[in-house]
Amino acid sequence: MLFIDYSSAFNTIVPSKLVIKLETLGLDPALYNWVLDFLTGRPQVVRVGNNITTPLILNTGAPQGCVLSPLLYSLFTHDCVATHASNSIIKFADDTTVVGLITNNDETAYREEVRALGLWCQENNLTLNVNKTKEMIVDFRKQQREHPPIHIDGTVVERVVSFKFLGVHITDKLNWSTHTDSIVKKAQQRLFNLRRLKKFGLSPKALTNFYRCTIESILSGCITAWYGNCSAHNRKALQRVVRFAQRITGGKLPALQDTYTTRCHRKAIKIIKDNNHPSHCLFTPLSSRRRGQYRCIKAGTERLKNSFYLKAIRLLNSHH
Repeated sequence: MLFIDYSSAFNTIVPSKLVIKLETLGLDPALYNWVLDFLTGRPQVVRVGNNITTPLILNTGAPQGCVLSPLLYSLFTHDCVATHASNSIIKFADDTTVVGLITNNDETAYREEVRALGLWCQENNLTLNVNKTKEMIVDFRKQQREHPPIHIDGTVVERVVSFKFLGVHITDKLNWSTHTDSIVKKAQQRLFNLRRLKKFGLSPKALTNFYRCTIESILSGCITAWYGNCSAHNRKALQRVVRFAQRITGGKLPALQDTYTTRCHRKAIKIIKDNNHPSHCLFTPLSSRRRGQYRCIKAGTERLKNSFYLKAIRLLNSHH
């Protein structure tokens, strides 16, 4: 996996190139001309105290903090796609990750993908920040081989064993101790605020709402991806935070296991209803005589058995 970092991604959008891409996507001319007008001729000044610099007219980039900017960036990069079937390019706003499946020790397709991405960046005025770009190799074979380093613009990309991706700490062994330790520490810091609010006399309902918004949201962030393969020790540490919060609020709080089960089931239903979801094909219905049942593949490892998809399919089948 190659976790890409761009230098000032939103600031480097070229409006003229964006308009061409919007036209290719079939947008109404009035709309993409409005976008062009919105992004060009923008005056910018810097204020320091009572002093203001001379206005500078900007004709590139999208305004920082504007709710429209992430959408425009996503449209600008919609044509950044994998060129090999064994690779995937995952994008979320300006976070881009290249995932390559290496078979028979042949890394050709993966390395070509990285080179192709570099060329695409050059053509679209995006600069790769090689110093912040990281590579991680997930390899569970008993006899692991050496993997030559990746070079971008002549610079070696640093190889790491752990990386924080969209708020989740991923490790090269796909264990979740690093992630759970991080969120437990963050949640415990919020427990201090919960205790303070109780001393100020807030009602149990208000305390529970504070817990759900500021503590549970941390503990359950992206829970469908990682909770299934957590160790028993990790789960106890997470649930301990919930128990402490329950003592403070004085009310019943949902266990993380229940939250995980509910969200797995809800997410599975959402995927099944969305024919365009990349994972829709993984939920294969059985014969018409077994309506509501889905095919579940055999898992050769506990890691696969406890993954989201197999857990979700077992939940769906148990509800029928």
